[in-house]
Amino acid sequence: MAHDIVFFLAPDDETAAATRLHGPGRALESVSCRFVDPGPAIAEWDAYFELPSARPPSCEELYGWAWPELVTTLLNDGIMVLALPRRLTRALAGASSGELEELADRWTARLREDDGDDLTDDDLLAVLRGVARLAASAVATGGALYSWSI
Repeated sequence: MAHDIVFFLAPDDETAAATRLHGPGRALESVSCRFVDPGPAIAEWDAYFELPSARPPSCEELYGWAWPELVTTLLNDGIMVLALPRRLTRALAGASSGELEELADRWTARLREDDGDDLTDDDLLAVLRGVARLAASAVATGGALYSWSI
C-alpha cells in the first residue's frame, strides 16, 4: 500500500513523468491522501462509473478490471506515476454530488473490508470531491489526471 498519494492535473504524460522523483509539488494542482493504494482506487472508481452497483466490487472483479497505465518506469523505490483513464476523468468531471457520495461510501466499505482498522484517516469523500474538481479542470483545459505515490 502506498503511504503518500497525490492526484494531480498535468498537461501531458511528459510533464507527469517529470514529477517522478519529487512529486508534483506546488506547480501542479493536486489533492493528497495517505494510506490508499492508487491502482485499486482508480480501478474501483472507473468500475463504479462503467458498471454502477451499490456493493463494492469483489477482489476478483476489481483485479480483473482495466488498471491505470504507468507513465514512468517502475523501479525498486516504490514510486509510481499513473495516468487515470480519460473516460474516468470525464465521468468524475460530470459526477453529481450524490454520485460522489455513493462512490465514497462504496470505496470506504471496500477499504474497511480489505484494511480493517488500518483504514486511512483521510475524508474519502473530500478526496473524491477534490479529484472531481481536478477532473473538471482537465476536461476544460485538455489536460489529464495522474497519481503520484510512494
